[in-house]
Amino acid sequence: MPDLSHHQLIAADQHRVPPPFRAFAVRSDEPQHASDARAPYGRVHLVGTDFLDAVSLARLATEGYSRVSIEAFSDIDYANTTLEDLSAAAPGVADLAGQIAAALQLTGVLGTDLEAYRRSVTTRIDYLAACGAGFHNDVSRHWSRCLFWLLALEVADVEFVMPHAGVRQPLAPGDLLVFDQTMAHGLCRPRDSGQAVAASFESGPHRRQIFLTGELPLTDAQWAALGAPWLAVEEHERRGALDLMVAEFDDRSGAIKRLRAMRDGMKRSTCHVDETAR
Repeated sequence: MPDLSHHQLIAADQHRVPPPFRAFAVRSDEPQHASDARAPYGRVHLVGTDFLDAVSLARLATEGYSRVSIEAFSDIDYANTTLEDLSAAAPGVADLAGQIAAALQLTGVLGTDLEAYRRSVTTRIDYLAACGAGFHNDVSRHWSRCLFWLLALEVADVEFVMPHAGVRQPLAPGDLLVFDQTMAHGLCRPRDSGQAVAASFESGPHRRQIFLTGELPLTDAQWAALGAPWLAVEEHERRGALDLMVAEFDDRSGAIKRLRAMRDGMKRSTCHVDETAR
């Protein structure tokens, strides 16, 4: 099982919020939280795993690339897989689901129960491939109440960047990230100083990156335990919050567009849920 010393907690709460806003918050398009919002989770977890050897990493990467299509900068493609398929691709890894679950347990985001992490891993697991990634966030459907995890299979000369949280984290094969995907994020070259530059991914042997990925759905109580409780939208309006549900980002810099149009967005009257869905 992973060693606790491999777990790194990265601060992601010194938010760079563009005026006239003073905070970030994310609303939901689910009826459950139609009139609520939560602050982003202010941490990124990095677990340096060692349960995938070089051969297993390479076999999984090859299998993943065969299921996706990425050609140009910022192309991102997913392919659902199964634990049976993953075991066939990496037969030397015993209980891959248990290994990933144990690594995720080190983050503590779902509490201490290992079975909660295993349930999440066994519910859905995907390959995710990219050719670098311009800045974007993932909020729609149920994702406002999830955290994402990424397990790097093949990455080189690339860093994970969250421009509004001050996060620039170099990645290596075997790295497991857990983060709040409602904040803008992308994949950049370290030499580009936190910018997602298309020309840096146009050629060369390390154009593409591939990961295993999944979701960690949190209950309201778990969000509260992480310091990001769901609160009435009026409370976030009082805090001057910018709604990440509708934010648009510059692909290269992450700068937030159309700020003036979002000034009155954090109101009950601008609920994102259709009345028919209630």
